[in-house]
Amino acid sequence: MAAEGHSGIDALSQFKLEPVFGHFGETLHISQANVMMVVASALTLLLMWVGMSPRAMIPGRLQSAAEMAYETVMTLCVEQIGHEGKKFFPFVFTLFFFILFGNLMGVFPLFFTFTSHIAVTLALSLFVFCLVTFVALREHGLHFFSYFVPKGIPVVLTPLMVLIEVISYLSRIISLAVRLFANMMAGHVMLEVFGAFVVMLGTAGGIFLLPAGLSLGVNVILIGFEILVASLQAYVFAILTCIYLHDAVHLH
Repeated sequence: MAAEGHSGIDALSQFKLEPVFGHFGETLHISQANVMMVVASALTLLLMWVGMSPRAMIPGRLQSAAEMAYETVMTLCVEQIGHEGKKFFPFVFTLFFFILFGNLMGVFPLFFTFTSHIAVTLALSLFVFCLVTFVALREHGLHFFSYFVPKGIPVVLTPLMVLIEVISYLSRIISLAVRLFANMMAGHVMLEVFGAFVVMLGTAGGIFLLPAGLSLGVNVILIGFEILVASLQAYVFAILTCIYLHDAVHLH
């Protein structure tokens, strides 16, 4: 965990990737991040498959959760994209719950938050960016490039505005990736630091027991806050994806 002997707190060690099943060849291995991504995918499938299997008129708790999840994401797609959003529902639903489960699992001991790695969030961001661009080109063809030319601007400013719009469009990749990565990483670093304080102060005993108790209380609050942030960041990623798809479908 947090302490490297008595030299201090190593809050970043929790993000180190380790082989779970050993190495396959010289460099290939399956890390805990890969395992957690498989678990998050399985939980997403199980939520709908197991939850909707009963199809009861009076739903149980799991079916109610599955129906609520379905309605929430469907409403998000239709409100943000329009009627066309229904055809993007499976993608947005999978993306939202894959990120949500990935964020939430890392709050619990022995689990790993794969969304705290920029490589993972950048891959998700690139996938969304490529999909949005593909949808825009399929819907509008070469007319898609008019998106980068704002209406009503003077001709002399067109090159500058086009450059600004292109940079803004490309920055979506970094915006999506860094927002999720930074929030999840920062939250876990805070939990690690305050958790280390509890251990160090508690071990010292005596007059340090009260500060240790206060640090423990702060850590409990931070865990609740981290669960809130984990849920919010999954929702933000999904809603931004819907907004980008709206721009691709309606070209504005």
